[in-house]
Amino acid sequence: MIDPRPTLYAHVAAHAADRPRAPAVRGPDGEIDYGTLERRVRAIAGALAGCGVSRGDTVAVQLPNGPEFVLALLAANALGAAVQTVHMPYRRAELSMLLAHGRPKAFVGVSRLKDASPVETVVSLRRAGALPSLRAVVHVGEPVDGALDWAGLARAEPIAAPVARDPDDPYVLLYTSGTTASPKGVPTTARRFLGNATDAVAELGIGPDDVLLSAAPYTHLYGLFVLQCGLVAGACASLLPAFSPPERVAPARRARATAVFAAPAHFKPLVDRDAMRAEDFGSVRLVCLSGTTVPPELARDVEARTPAGVVVQLWGMSELQAGAYGRPGDPAELRHETAGRPSPRTELRVVAEPGGPPLPAGAEGRLQVRGPSGFAGYLDNAAASAEAFDGGWFDTGDTARLRADGALVLTGRVKELINRGGVKFNPVDVEVLLDRVPGVGRCVLVPMPDPVLGERACAVVVRDGSAPVSLGTLTAALEAAGVAKFKWPERLEFVEELPLTPTQKVRRAELARRLTEEGRR
Repeated sequence: MIDPRPTLYAHVAAHAADRPRAPAVRGPDGEIDYGTLERRVRAIAGALAGCGVSRGDTVAVQLPNGPEFVLALLAANALGAAVQTVHMPYRRAELSMLLAHGRPKAFVGVSRLKDASPVETVVSLRRAGALPSLRAVVHVGEPVDGALDWAGLARAEPIAAPVARDPDDPYVLLYTSGTTASPKGVPTTARRFLGNATDAVAELGIGPDDVLLSAAPYTHLYGLFVLQCGLVAGACASLLPAFSPPERVAPARRARATAVFAAPAHFKPLVDRDAMRAEDFGSVRLVCLSGTTVPPELARDVEARTPAGVVVQLWGMSELQAGAYGRPGDPAELRHETAGRPSPRTELRVVAEPGGPPLPAGAEGRLQVRGPSGFAGYLDNAAASAEAFDGGWFDTGDTARLRADGALVLTGRVKELINRGGVKFNPVDVEVLLDRVPGVGRCVLVPMPDPVLGERACAVVVRDGSAPVSLGTLTAALEAAGVAKFKWPERLEFVEELPLTPTQKVRRAELARRLTEEGRR
């Protein structure tokens, strides 16, 4: 189904008129109902309009999952402006590049984040003339010289009515996570993303009585997708500013969440330490895992610890939002072992190489997609856009298999393949086995240069302290599992933590570069 409402704000306004006292967002500082949310949105919109923001402009937002993010997104939406999301960990290097590229008219961020001030950084960049399009910087928190106070914006004169806009106007500007290369700008429209989210609301059975908890940041496609689904359905968004280790369980219980959207990395420590209790997830009917390959054993373990819930997987990208996902009514085998079936009107195919014919069911190759939610091209990057498409199909860079029933089985990334002596293999299946070895908290295989074979596999391990780990214990586990020897790691390195993107994906290229540089010293 495609909802005729052209904006996310229009959905919120409709809920505010029909159910003004229904909870819209719930967080550590309390609850905001739809009626109050809509009034506050119009006030923020009025303040942004006073700063010169109008239809067709962009507002950059670097905020955690709190009411301020929701308000900023909807206020820009009401003005006909797009929102450029900026991940919280980003500092001067990333901010200068992303804001110069996205050309926002306004920036909204926090005054202080650990030992840095994103707002002070943006103010200094603006004063240096590095951001000529930027008219206003807004701080959330303590005062910052040269920035406007968010609390003052919230008291501004509300706009009388939202700006009339077309669903094909700019809606959000996302940036790819950059695990292997520099991030690329992905502009999209409400027709593409809201239509995709509206479909998901129906397919996942999300309704006005649901409470949706996202462990992913709203600045990321996955978290933004969850927020859109909640606001489209008239549900309540449970606001979790950061999904840190001490906070892995309690929020689901406190928020009475009915649907939890997270990555495998969020749940694996809970399962490994047997820290998931039935009372913590008693209200949860749906757990959705996404962001990276989901081991079937983890999906089964999480479902077993969720008394009234089921686990589904979701595959998506900034370029298309949700491309495939399991449905709650699907058989457990499909939900646990695959990323589900395509979202409505989305087509998937697997090819051996770009330009080649589709491979038969069960064959592994490059995953390609096309459908109504797909983007049209990268922002100001014609070369990358041309390279990304193959005769109307977007080449995702993922490797996968499509089963005979249409379900998607992700196997890795094209650029993550390790080429040992001309024989290429995908490290993901090996990593799943090594993650089960006692003492291994997380294991990643990365290619290391070799003068004879080209590349050899190096196992990079974060230890959990439960048992000693050696190269011998890893290879013994692979031998017991019957894994071919050319896939075995031939070097072992320990790290305290892995370099991650803001969405918990391992920066494999950075990790391989670090280890290579250390090996040269």
